[in-house]
Amino acid sequence: MNWMENELEKLTQASNQRHLRDSATSPERPGHIVRGGNNLLDLASNNYLGLAGHPDIIQAICETLQVEGAGSGASRFVTGNRSVYGRLEVALASWQQAEASLVFANGYMANSGVIAALMGRGDVIFSDQYNHASIVDGALLSRAEHARYRHNDLEHLEALLHKHRDKRRKLIVTDALFSMDGDRARLHELVKLKRRYDAMLMVDEAHSGGVYGEKGEGLCHELGLHRHVDVHIGTFSKAFGIYGAYVSGNNVLIRYLMNKVRPLIYSTALPPSLLAGIMTALHLVQTEHWRRNHLRSTSEMFRYALMNAGFHVGEGDSPIVPIMVGDNERALRFSEALEAAGIAGIAIRPPTVPVGTARIRFSVSSAHTFDELRQAIVLIKKVGDQLGLLTS
Repeated sequence: MNWMENELEKLTQASNQRHLRDSATSPERPGHIVRGGNNLLDLASNNYLGLAGHPDIIQAICETLQVEGAGSGASRFVTGNRSVYGRLEVALASWQQAEASLVFANGYMANSGVIAALMGRGDVIFSDQYNHASIVDGALLSRAEHARYRHNDLEHLEALLHKHRDKRRKLIVTDALFSMDGDRARLHELVKLKRRYDAMLMVDEAHSGGVYGEKGEGLCHELGLHRHVDVHIGTFSKAFGIYGAYVSGNNVLIRYLMNKVRPLIYSTALPPSLLAGIMTALHLVQTEHWRRNHLRSTSEMFRYALMNAGFHVGEGDSPIVPIMVGDNERALRFSEALEAAGIAGIAIRPPTVPVGTARIRFSVSSAHTFDELRQAIVLIKKVGDQLGLLTS
């Protein structure tokens, strides 16, 4: 196993080896976590609407746990398909204004499984360069040609579409909101290109679901484009505060996926208690509009305060606010200094982001108050100044 040691040493030399660290919730202080015995303002999680500790969700999980037990015991096609699955999928389809929906264990399995089921040899997948790893892996598993276009560069995408215009099937796939940069996909233009080149369009709303839309349906709904999206992916592990994922679309798509997606067919079904929690979260996402309103206000304040302080901050209007650092080792030092100051802000390094673009990826939650974020901004500016990261 010497080669493994050599690879690990290379990662260490590049300040790129990863280590697991324990974190715990802070029940008395929403929007905080405990690490190493210290209470930290949690600016690293994806709990955008602050629902992860909601008492109604916890109660729904506990009540169903007492009745249904800890696990489902089998795949959905054997004995794991409890009635709560059907109720949830009907509710999801109604929420998404789609004909049908299908629940998955997680977003990774949904993306990789759906793409591999839809595409194959002789087909071509057009994927934004900054798409999530699960989309990339789905393309690799499909054995279709993988044509990656430069991030949000739709001239490059159109050139690739024109080049491959005679392929059997064409799929354009994109994140709606890019998880490490916090910027939006150019969805209006993608819809036009999909029509022009007779391609399918798949949009992953993992980081925009719950956050955008009148009832949290996602960015496609907020822009009025949802009826032009062929495959709509979403997750329950971020704004919903739980775990799992879904696909929405027309009846033919969902019936096809039910019969073709290997991660769905060959995986044990989610525990019924989790599904009950998701049902409750779906209700909260649709009805507690104050969470989205508060999140938008605090995210805007946080982003522009860091920009005005002189940090190189990504563009956008989302709760994802990255401070670009560049160097891996410097990003690690920034993260360590933030933790010492009482803030959880994690260094994101390659291969999650391109080489030379290491960053601190902050994410705001509706559980954060304006006062907490203002205090955090003061500390972030102090640490950034010490590390020479301010440009003005």
